[in-house]
Amino acid sequence: MYGADYDTVGAYFITICTQDRRCILSRIVGDDVLGVPSYRTDLSPLGKIAEKYINQLNIFYDHLSVEEYVIMPNHIHIMLIVSENGTPRTSSPTKQTKFVPHFVSTFKRFCNKEIGENIWQRGYQDHIIRNRQDYEEHVKYILENPLRWHYDKLYSK
Repeated sequence: MYGADYDTVGAYFITICTQDRRCILSRIVGDDVLGVPSYRTDLSPLGKIAEKYINQLNIFYDHLSVEEYVIMPNHIHIMLIVSENGTPRTSSPTKQTKFVPHFVSTFKRFCNKEIGENIWQRGYQDHIIRNRQDYEEHVKYILENPLRWHYDKLYSK
C-alpha cells in the first residue's frame, strides 16, 4: 500500500503470491464428514520452506509477530502485528525501517535463496487492520481459506 506508515503499531493482513500464480506451495485436501466439509493445506517441499521462514522471522524481529497464517497453493496470507518501538535485530538502532515491506522482502529473499530461484510475484498486497472487528474478520478469512479455495479470487488449477 503506497503512502502507508508501516512503522505504526498495529496489525497488517498481508498476501504474498507465487510468480504467475503457480500452485507450488500446497494442495488443499479434505472431505465432507457427515455433511460437514473439512479442508486443510498439505504443504509441498516449497511450502515447508516458506513455513520455516515465516516461523523464523517471527523470532528474528523484536516487536513484530506473525499471529496467524495460511499457506495456500499459490499464495500466503499472514496476519502481522507490529508492537511499540520495533526494530529488526539486524539493523542499527538509528536506522528507521519500514517493518512490513522489510519483513516481506526478507521472507522472499530467504525462501528464494534456499530454493535456488525466485518463486514470488513482485510486490504483495496488504490491508491495515482498522479495529477489532476487522482483525477478527481477517483471522477468520485466514483460517477458513482452505475451505473456500475453489471460490477464492486467487484460485488456479
